[in-house]
Amino acid sequence: MAADPQGSVAQLKGIGPKLQETLERLGIYRLLDLLIHLPARYQDRSKITPLSALRAGEEAFVEGEIIGSKIAFGRSRSLEVLISDGHRDLRLRFFHFNKAQQRNLEAGKYVRAFGNVAFIGRHLAMAHPEYQIFDETPQPPKPELIPVYPTTQGLGQARLRNLTRALQLLSWPTEAGTPFEKLLYLHKPDDLKRIDEVTEALALDELCAYYVVMKRRALKRRKQQALALPQKAGLGRQLRDNLAFQLTRAQGRVIRETLADLENDVPMLRLVQGDVGSGKTIVAAFAAIRAIEHGCQTAVMAPTELLAEQHQLNFQQWLEPLGIRVALLTGQMSAKAQREVLADIENGEVQVVIGTHALFQDKVVFNKLALVIIDEQHRFGVHQRMALQNKGAFPHQLVMTATPIPRTLTMTLYADMDVSVIDELPKGRQPITTHTAAQSKRDELIARLAQILNQGQQAYWVCTLIEPSEEIEALSAEEAFGLLTQALPNAKVALLHGRMKGDEKVEVMRAFKAGDYQLLVATTVVEVGVDVPNATHMFIENAERLGLAQLHQLRGRVGRGSLASRCFLLFKPGVSQTGQHRLNALRESQDGFYLAEQDLKLRGPGDILGTRQSGEQSFKIADLGEHAHLMPRVVKRSEALLTAPQGSDDHAYLLRLLNTWAASDNEHLSV
Repeated sequence: MAADPQGSVAQLKGIGPKLQETLERLGIYRLLDLLIHLPARYQDRSKITPLSALRAGEEAFVEGEIIGSKIAFGRSRSLEVLISDGHRDLRLRFFHFNKAQQRNLEAGKYVRAFGNVAFIGRHLAMAHPEYQIFDETPQPPKPELIPVYPTTQGLGQARLRNLTRALQLLSWPTEAGTPFEKLLYLHKPDDLKRIDEVTEALALDELCAYYVVMKRRALKRRKQQALALPQKAGLGRQLRDNLAFQLTRAQGRVIRETLADLENDVPMLRLVQGDVGSGKTIVAAFAAIRAIEHGCQTAVMAPTELLAEQHQLNFQQWLEPLGIRVALLTGQMSAKAQREVLADIENGEVQVVIGTHALFQDKVVFNKLALVIIDEQHRFGVHQRMALQNKGAFPHQLVMTATPIPRTLTMTLYADMDVSVIDELPKGRQPITTHTAAQSKRDELIARLAQILNQGQQAYWVCTLIEPSEEIEALSAEEAFGLLTQALPNAKVALLHGRMKGDEKVEVMRAFKAGDYQLLVATTVVEVGVDVPNATHMFIENAERLGLAQLHQLRGRVGRGSLASRCFLLFKPGVSQTGQHRLNALRESQDGFYLAEQDLKLRGPGDILGTRQSGEQSFKIADLGEHAHLMPRVVKRSEALLTAPQGSDDHAYLLRLLNTWAASDNEHLSV
């Protein structure tokens, strides 16, 4: 059967409407999407690991005789199967099971299993491993690399493997520059070493396609006509004179770069990178004032209501004394309040509008929008940003991020933007001393916490889970709230997490900032946009579960005033070597750019910039950790392809490149 890469995946045998709908949740619509849905990793099932050699935190392929099974009762019932290889025992745990499964896993049979080894209670165990049952001692395993795919609820590994096997039976285009043979190989490889070689070749193509699209977008922007906003004496100088602090040299430089862009009739697209607490928001305020001096409006978009509220407070403090009206627009506002703000936006009475995704709505009509400011830009997809941009006649755009981007990536990831870096912290900021501590020291840390609360300071206690989990051994925010409320009976403790309603979250944060609460127990929802100068201590539970970038952001919630601050990273026993490197790097450095480089080496694709969630720089093949060294080649090759004359082999290759990679991701490679 001849394959049309752009054809529907439904043409494959066995894909009905229900499975098609499930695949669409993974972004798989066409055969090409399924082909590019590559394994996240491979299980090497060529060697059996002796049970005595098992280590927590590692995957292993094991076998043994079933010597017993029982129903265990904890937070919920589970099936516990005990196996032995004659030297050591191992427990297999199944939290979801049926009677047939229970009957098959009976004593005297042999089992071969693959899964992640972890402590469940005091014993090493595998939870929900893939397994086979044998009536007698099995033969040695056949060497095999088993693909493990990113999946979704209702779609198991076996089903995905069957679908990708079906791709092997199709006849794919073979012109130079088409990657199908390489992609098919990665679904059924026979050599671990060659996987890296093939993946790198595909990554180079994908990064080149991305770079070309970014450059084309920049060229297209230069042909657009924006409203030039030349210098005007007045409001900017008043703002500078009114500030209660002195701008750093880095802030002054970035403000000048931004205002120079605004003087042009080409739409500005400038990225401002600044480490946690470096003062990006004041740069945005000076840019907004320039638009206001010309009778225009500014829209400020934030990814969360907490951050939007924080921006509203700052902009009001700086701009309202100058006679500038600032308004907040979020989805949590009452219908009446929304209608009033929308009317004031449309008639021009509001000059600065701050909001969340609510700003995308069709009913938001601006009077004269000239500037769009987007904070934590990687949390918004291109289509979302364009929806806001289209509300004005090619408005200028200033995008900001407090997530430092490794210098090795900037030239490619932001090929369509001009980039400014605020590489200096405001004067008076105290360094944050960072400590690592085993969870067994929690009582000692709570005693320390009691002391600093008694001194009038505030603190955060951050957890990675909202509520207890059967499958993840970690202290949840709800459990920590109960524990700390009991341990600190005289303290005012609040709870904050992502499942709370928007107005509830904002109210808790507002009360914490006002000093009504001394301790805030929260999830990572406090990662950005929370500025409480009196908060001096940060405690992070299960810090080994978080990436360096996220830990650095969380740590940056303290140290925002003149008091010395500390951050405690609590970890559980058996931290992996990578986890140890991560915690040590954070303890030793407060340089966000250095930590971003380390995160790139340690974490790999998608964790820098939160890209798996953002939809902006989510690559199908390229691994930002593994392939950063390709960036100079990407730039050189892409520039050559961009200048290739029509009809040339290079131009034909470019078209095939874009047809494969640009078409494979409608979010950020749309041409």
